[in-house]
Amino acid sequence: MGAARVSGPSTRTFKLTLAYDGAAYVGWQRQQNGPSVQATIESALEPLAGGMPVTLVGAGRTDAGVHALGQVASVKMLTSINADALARALNATLPLDVRVLALSEVPDAFHARFDATAKRYRYRLLHGQTVSPFERRYAWFIPAQFDDARLEAMAQPLIGTHDFAAFQAVGSDVQTTVRELRAITVGRGAPGALASHPSAEVTTIDLHGSGFLRHMVRIIIGTLVDIGTGRLSPDAIPRALERREREAAGRTAPAHGLFLVRVEYGSGP
Repeated sequence: MGAARVSGPSTRTFKLTLAYDGAAYVGWQRQQNGPSVQATIESALEPLAGGMPVTLVGAGRTDAGVHALGQVASVKMLTSINADALARALNATLPLDVRVLALSEVPDAFHARFDATAKRYRYRLLHGQTVSPFERRYAWFIPAQFDDARLEAMAQPLIGTHDFAAFQAVGSDVQTTVRELRAITVGRGAPGALASHPSAEVTTIDLHGSGFLRHMVRIIIGTLVDIGTGRLSPDAIPRALERREREAAGRTAPAHGLFLVRVEYGSGP
């Protein structure tokens, strides 16, 4: 049975909510050096657009190895297929490490990136005697334990609107490094049945902000880990904010522990 169709083909705009395992991809953005999430979805969309090229716009350009629980993308395409059938057709074609969670038709003016008002990220740290073979692609293994409540307290100077120049990748080209971080919380829990040792635990660090610089989340995480393990002093974060130089902050956490959880639009999620 073919995909359900509306009365006739027309150029329409769709909003897609996506989940993906970023381990096999060079990142969201289309690149020449390997498969990207963007190009993978575009290749699945083009036959549904009569073979015409399509351009998918993502709300966040996740790096190689970064995962998504709720990435949002928009696409304009000439098609007569309705939204529900389009979602089913995509999931039937896409590799299993990329899934369409929701798909809806939206006004033509909608833009997944420029209309986003906030994003939520989560970073996972795995603690224990040894790294789990099942968690190795989804958490940064840090054998040392540290005080999560203290770590959250150390992160509080980041809350608010600041110049985050010390927390961006070297060589980034942006008009301003001022961003608003609305919340950062640290929690602890068991990793689940796939842990390689019964004493294993996971620290989750959740960040909510209006926008993020390149590698900003990962540098914040690396700085917090460096504080928690004693590599940096407890006042490292306010000092880095004041100096506005990359070397003032901590290391860049590995990509594989990071998840784009949700993209928000308008006044709500």
